[in-house]
Amino acid sequence: MSGDTYHFGDSVNMHGGRGNIGMIKNQAAPASAEAPSPELEAAVRELVALVRELRASVPAASARAIDDSLPDITADPAAPPQERHRALMAVAGIAATVGAVGQPVIEAVNRILELVG
Repeated sequence: MSGDTYHFGDSVNMHGGRGNIGMIKNQAAPASAEAPSPELEAAVRELVALVRELRASVPAASARAIDDSLPDITADPAAPPQERHRALMAVAGIAATVGAVGQPVIEAVNRILELVG
């Protein structure tokens, strides 16, 4: 494989010219994650409180599923959206199985889904 050239990164070739001052990269530091909206934080706190109450009304396997989902239900904008969505849908599904007792949880999940888009 002699003669193959592999190059990674910047390469600058200058042939003659005047006033060459170097390379301008125009790169900025990554934007810091924006703070979660107060409305989303309040909705998540409300959902967590409702889910903790719901936990007493479901079978042990469903309670474990709720426990597994809670860490992914967060107001952090940097949280992986697919994990948050999966956790919210899991909690809503469990809440749907207990009827009227789960209705406030379903409404809270829908509110969060609207807020995160």
